[in-house]
Amino acid sequence: MSDLQRPTPAIVSQLAARRLPRWVLLLLGLIYVLPGLLGRQPWRGPDLAAFGVMLDMARGSGDWLQPQLLGEAAAVQAWLPYWLGAAFIELLPWLPTELAARVPYGLLLGLTLACTWYATYHLARLPSAQPVAFAFGGEASPVDYARALADAALLALVASLGLAQLAHETTPDAAQLAFASLLLYACARLASPNAQWRWLSALAWWLGAVGLALSGAPWIGAVLGTGWLLWSISACRRQRPGTRDLLLIAFCASGTLLAGLLAWELELPRRLEQLSDWAAWTDLAHWSRFGRLLLWFSWPAGLLALLSLWRWRRRLGNTQLLLPIWFALVGMASCWLLDASDRALLLALPALACLAAFALPTLSRSVTALVDWFALLFFSGCALLIWFYWVAIESGVPAKPAANVLRLLPGFKPELDWALLLAALLGTLAWLGALAWRLGRYRPALWKGLVLSAGGSTLCWLLLMTLWLPALNHGLGQEPISRRIAALTPTGSCVLVHGLSQSQLAGLQHHGGLKLVRARQDQRSQCRLLVVEPQAEATLARAVDLSQWRALRKVPRLRENRDGLLVYLRR
Repeated sequence: MSDLQRPTPAIVSQLAARRLPRWVLLLLGLIYVLPGLLGRQPWRGPDLAAFGVMLDMARGSGDWLQPQLLGEAAAVQAWLPYWLGAAFIELLPWLPTELAARVPYGLLLGLTLACTWYATYHLARLPSAQPVAFAFGGEASPVDYARALADAALLALVASLGLAQLAHETTPDAAQLAFASLLLYACARLASPNAQWRWLSALAWWLGAVGLALSGAPWIGAVLGTGWLLWSISACRRQRPGTRDLLLIAFCASGTLLAGLLAWELELPRRLEQLSDWAAWTDLAHWSRFGRLLLWFSWPAGLLALLSLWRWRRRLGNTQLLLPIWFALVGMASCWLLDASDRALLLALPALACLAAFALPTLSRSVTALVDWFALLFFSGCALLIWFYWVAIESGVPAKPAANVLRLLPGFKPELDWALLLAALLGTLAWLGALAWRLGRYRPALWKGLVLSAGGSTLCWLLLMTLWLPALNHGLGQEPISRRIAALTPTGSCVLVHGLSQSQLAGLQHHGGLKLVRARQDQRSQCRLLVVEPQAEATLARAVDLSQWRALRKVPRLRENRDGLLVYLRR
């Protein structure tokens, strides 16, 4: 039985295929993208480390062909993400450096959302994806049906719990997400038999594969590209391809080849070592950790994707399902190989959102209501807690919750920012309006079951990036400790460092404004201060002559005896 002869589980009327108003979709995208880009300092970890590499390159002290920080290679072997950040720092000198570096990443996040929408749209236009035709008419038209599913996919992506923080960072992971989405869109567009501008789609495919390779994930680009090429060859065997089709496939194959060559050069030994670790295959703790991450990180898109696979189980070989399944499996396999890394799982979210959209035409009202009520209770509760603790630390009432929070943030002084408060109030009012609309009478729509999930996720992210932004910058950044060490540094003197992470180095350079020099035994330096990571103190004698230095103090990052750095003064 052919794909078109198998029964389709989708039953959609023309009324249910109405589109989400464009202004609502655009406003939701802006509210989701802008918070986290404006006013936020780089947070310690990969975000701050990557920013430090970009800053080094922009100031001319870093190598553009070998991204590094203070002579040490960047933690992720990538080029394009660092180039983008450094280039925008140079192009926008009137902006704060951290904001200038985030501008291209805001555009990349917008690209991710747009590509997910268009990929779902083109997959939903395929003949095998169409809903059941009614005996007397009234079923959804292909265009309206595709638009409604694309709206739902975008809502599912925005609602994914794991997307918010990682997608707003200036890291190679955020760039990989955008290029994986671009590759998914290009594959969906090329799979459509009636698609126009196929050469532009092939160019987007090539840019996606090569962009992944230059963003630190060449093996992802190579594997995804190889899967699509195998599908294309299989399709060519079923029907006689034209010269134009063969040229398109050859052009796309060149991008896959380039990604494969980079993967062979940079990642092959490490990937083979991971695959040969058979103990991990039977490690129950590893599988448990992976399962928990997959459950919460991809909620609700992951759950709906599973339902989609079950409902469409007789048509899993269809292109509209096979393509996102392949992308999701590659992302999840990467996560599993990297010891359940949430950053690797990030690449699977657009494909999971696409699969989630195809579940909606098959769901009963009870399942849709269950997802809605969970979103209502969960996100309303989260928003209420965010407001409650913010009022507590701003007013001191109630006293105990305020004291508990401030105990975790020593040195933090709450200050009321009216602009941030206004944005939080407007977002909360919009959420109350969405609740009133959803709980009231409304016409049916495919995407209605994901409105509260996407709106609640966006609201909580907005509240964290407005009400709690100063506290989060203080608690998750490196500014407090960097300024303390800068206050101990003699004016005009450099600082020797030993054992510090790239995140700590970037914080001292950016927040402290310090000139750093790596400590070496054969070094003749006039630096007056030496900063050491406590865990590297055992190897300090191999880096400097300890007879020339005396311990000054341990500088805490926030609380005493927690995450501090050792400071030595030259005798």
